[in-house]
Amino acid sequence: MTKTSAPVCVVGVGMVPFTTPGRSDSYDVMGERATRRALADAGVDLSLVEQAFVGYVYGDSVSGQAALYGLGPTGIPVVNVNNNCATGSSALWLARQAIASGAADCVVALGMEQMTPGALGSVFTDRPDALARFNESRHQHQGTHPSAPTAAQFFGNAGQAHLDEHGTDPAVLAHISVKSRRHAAHNPYAVFTDPVTVEEVLGSPVIHGPLTRLQCCPPTCGAAAAVLCSDELARQHDLDTTVRIRAQAMTSDTAESFDGDPRLLVGHGITRAAADAVYEDSGVDPQDIPVVELHDCFTANELLSYESLRLTPEGTSEKFILTGENTYGGRVVTNPSGGLLSKGHPLGATGLAQCAELVWQLRGQAAGRQVDGARLALQHNVGLGSACVVTLYEQV
Repeated sequence: MTKTSAPVCVVGVGMVPFTTPGRSDSYDVMGERATRRALADAGVDLSLVEQAFVGYVYGDSVSGQAALYGLGPTGIPVVNVNNNCATGSSALWLARQAIASGAADCVVALGMEQMTPGALGSVFTDRPDALARFNESRHQHQGTHPSAPTAAQFFGNAGQAHLDEHGTDPAVLAHISVKSRRHAAHNPYAVFTDPVTVEEVLGSPVIHGPLTRLQCCPPTCGAAAAVLCSDELARQHDLDTTVRIRAQAMTSDTAESFDGDPRLLVGHGITRAAADAVYEDSGVDPQDIPVVELHDCFTANELLSYESLRLTPEGTSEKFILTGENTYGGRVVTNPSGGLLSKGHPLGATGLAQCAELVWQLRGQAAGRQVDGARLALQHNVGLGSACVVTLYEQV
């Protein structure tokens, strides 16, 4: 999953403000703009880029080329990536591997998404559903709700299983939404920045299980990009080598994911495996990480992720939240950007937006959401179907 290798520097990042469907530019315009910003941030000319990995979920083949050709057709390999909600981080994972292996010295990773309103659904209905195994397992063990959105059923069931096992008050989930909005208020790239109260979150319409509408991330549009370089090339061109990827792991499901525990079906197990691989490879204790961007597509998944990433011991997420250990002044600041719940979740762009936020944090450029003294940062991105990518960054 991860092996110590040549240093990989994140020399530039860029993104466009996320927005709701119907209000964004087209995917190619957003992708081009985010890439231009990342290149400018890096101080890298396009001629230095040797490969590009472009992630998106909803789009035709070679959409990556359509976006990057706006900067100029360079003749370099452009690989299009689709791994559901972990798409952006999958592109980042491939870009890091290209440099760490010595195959390239400068690579662009781009994630973009132009979404439509409403719940996620399959585009192709004339062929087997890629999530058929997951739907069958959910139906067998938890049943199927005739009207609730599919993703909300997966994550609502997972959240309920955690609440039931540990006797957690469902209202604690609402505190995650409140925290998310409070953080997003300082993020100019976020969609939802108005504060909400616990009462407002709990009073919003019930979607499925313990989840209300204000506990579910909305479909959004946006793009984000990163420029990765080898240490040697970065020093040759006097680039900023402040931020490096110290360790990274990517995982997918094992047989136990389908054994009946709804938490494993949404990535609790593969997150734990990826995180443990990163900690082992880096020698870093999760208790020493001060800032984390994690995959809060639903409040229930943030609750689960605290424990699967070992930010707090199993069964202690309720106390972790209610004592403020997950925010400024606590042990670790989770989702300073506002996360998927408030910043927005344009599926292909999410992983690279997380990357941008953490690079800004480690450079000390996060303005009103800056985590003081951050020298390590953790990123967690998961997609149903499944894929999980965990990335550890360090300031050097």
